Order: sequence, then C-alpha cells, then structure tokens
Amino acid sequence: MPQTNATPHPGALAGVRVLDLSRVLAGPYCTQLFADLGATVWKLEALTGDDTRRWGPPFAEGESAYFLSVNRGKKGLCIDLKHPEGREVAWRLALEADVLVENFKVGDLARYGLDYASLAAAHPGLIYASVTGFGQTGPRRAEPGYDAAMQAFGGLMSLTGTPDGPPVKVGVAVVDVLAGLHLAVGILAALFERTRSGRGQHLDVALFDVAVASLINQAQGFLLTGTPPRRLGSEHPQIVPYGAFRAADGFLVLAVGNDAQFVRACLALGLPELAADPRFETNAGRVAAREEVVGRLAERLKAQPRAVWLARLRAANVPATPVQNLAEVFAEPQLAARGMTGSVLHPALGPLEVVGSPLKHLSRTPARLGAAPPRLGEHTAEVLQEVLGLSAEEVGRLEREGALRTLPESQEG
Repeated sequence: MPQTNATPHPGALAGVRVLDLSRVLAGPYCTQLFADLGATVWKLEALTGDDTRRWGPPFAEGESAYFLSVNRGKKGLCIDLKHPEGREVAWRLALEADVLVENFKVGDLARYGLDYASLAAAHPGLIYASVTGFGQTGPRRAEPGYDAAMQAFGGLMSLTGTPDGPPVKVGVAVVDVLAGLHLAVGILAALFERTRSGRGQHLDVALFDVAVASLINQAQGFLLTGTPPRRLGSEHPQIVPYGAFRAADGFLVLAVGNDAQFVRACLALGLPELAADPRFETNAGRVAAREEVVGRLAERLKAQPRAVWLARLRAANVPATPVQNLAEVFAEPQLAARGMTGSVLHPALGPLEVVGSPLKHLSRTPARLGAAPPRLGEHTAEVLQEVLGLSAEEVGRLEREGALRTLPESQEG
C-alpha cells in the first residue's frame, strides 16, 4: 500500500536547530528548505532587516515578494551584532544550534566572536556553513559576489543568449539557488557524519565554484577541446534538434534526445525526406549540419499553430512543450496535481499564496509549508524567552538599549 501524508508528522529534520545569519538568496533559500523539512530555523536580521525586504516592487502591505519567496517557516529575530549584548545573545543562540548558516564577507564575523574557530571551541558539534562569492581561500576571497556577477565571471553568461546578440543572464538568480542547494546538501552530509564522529565542521561554499560546477557538459567539452563554446540561444551544443522554435502563434520547444525520436519527429511534422537523409541519421551528423536541420524544421513549424504541432509530436511520443509565461505555468493542471502552490496565513496579508516545495512527495515525511515569512523582529521575544530563558523584562531592557528589536504589540497577529 502506498504511504499517505494524511497524518501530521514532525518533519524529516525535526529537532534540528538552525541559526540563520544569512541574507538575500543563497543562504535563505537553503534554510527555507530546512524549515520546510521540519527544522527549527532562527532567522537573525540586523535592525534594518534583510536587504531583500526593500527589493521591489512588487510589495504588499510593505512586504516584498522577494523576501516572501525564501523565508517561510522561520522564526524571525532582530538583533544588532554591533551591540555587545546583541553579540552575546547571538553567541548564546549559536551554542543552542546544530547548524549556523552565514554569508558575511570572509573573516567579518570574527570581529563579533561569531567565526567558526571561536564558536567551535565552545561548541565542537556545531556545523558552520559559509556561503560567499569566492570562498574562504584564493586571491579573490575578500571580494563580494552577487548572482549576476557570478553568472558573468563563472562563464554561464558567455553561453546564454543568441549567437549575434550580447551575453545575458538567466532570468532568475540561478547561481544563488544552486549554491543554496549545494549548501543544503553539504549541511545534510555534515549532520549525517556527525552521528558517527560527534563533531561538527566548517562548510565553505562559493558562488564561483558552484557557477563553474554547473557548466557540466559545456565545461567538460571545453576541457576536452580547449575551445570555448559559443552562444546558441535555446539550442543545445551537443544535440540537434533541441531548442525553441516559432510556430504560427507562439513558441514551442522540441527536444529530440535520440535518433529514433528524430525520425518520429520528422514524420509527425510532414518531413519524411529529412528523416530519410543519411546525413542526418545520427545525432553527430545532425550537429555537424545544425544550420540546415534547424532551418528546415524552423521553416516547417512556422506553418501551423503550436497546438497542432504539439498534438502531432505528443502522438508520436516526441518530447515537445509550449514555451509558457508564468500565467500559463500557474494555470497548468500538472502544477495543481503536484501541489506546487500552497497557502500560509500572514498576519498582515491574510492567506498568502506561495510556491510549494518539490520535496513534498517524500512518502512518510514530506516537506510542508510552515508559518508565513516573519515580519521584522516578530519572534525575537518568543525565541529569547523560550530558548535562552530571558525574562520579558530583560528583553525589554535589551530593546531599549538598542541591542535588539521586537515586533510592536500593535502589529502582532
């Protein structure tokens, strides 16, 4: 019998405590994965908040879409690390955590006593995960790094765009997202290893390293030949045909993965002579004759609406999809069937629709949408009282002295 998710569960990572000192995207994306999987995540922000709280529009009731996209399920604390007592609070929280995630400049947290060496001496089991632009070593380690800069510097942008156009970045911060995923995998590996050794360790993840590793076949092709690949638009460097084509009323993607699919695609499109041409019998031959093959297909596909072609290609079992905008994506029945949107209750916004987790299909401990992304300082008092045992009076004193910030009672839901 298949497992059901009907019974509530604590989550695969229940009991894991994460102190999140990261901002913007890579680190918060990682820690949101942990929150979705049941970990307790304490998101610590400066008194001015995560930069992404101000990245917009769009905004709703002062909340930015950017911040809302990667911070659900977390407890939000607002603490000033520049204040001596703020640093002390952060230190004490780190000693209660299994994992600390940070994306400060290399060495920056040492001035607060929150670097790995200082914390590991007091908490040998701590897993300390750092994500930076260039990593903790190398001649560029002190330089900051943002996704667009890493798409450029790491080579991805040189591959993206049309042959006669300028290099362009991917439309989302893909290096940041991939760095967050690598960070999460590394943390999980360290948590697993700790069950044997009892010891934590320092993870050093660099956006630059991730950008280079993510070049996969393109990088390996260069290492084999020494020739930098060129921009091909949506086409594949090693497979033909594989890319976007214009139909009479819009674009579709034709993704032919083997020789048999090519024959079926040609027959479905009414091009039997293309299928019969011995020059195009193998993928290597089609790559060598890329312009002719792609040109013939492009001319044919312009003749009919994409729905006609998609129906024929699907009937022939050839991978083909429409190029959809986000309105079409979120109206897609497959998205609903997979539960890739959900709702969390936000005190200011009410029911807030959010993107779901691809990890919700674990058979016993699926990822779940937790609480709404926190407002600035929303859980400062709650966490400090419950975890560190501070009194309400002590929290109030620390706030008056500028060490931290809580959410005003007038804003509490």
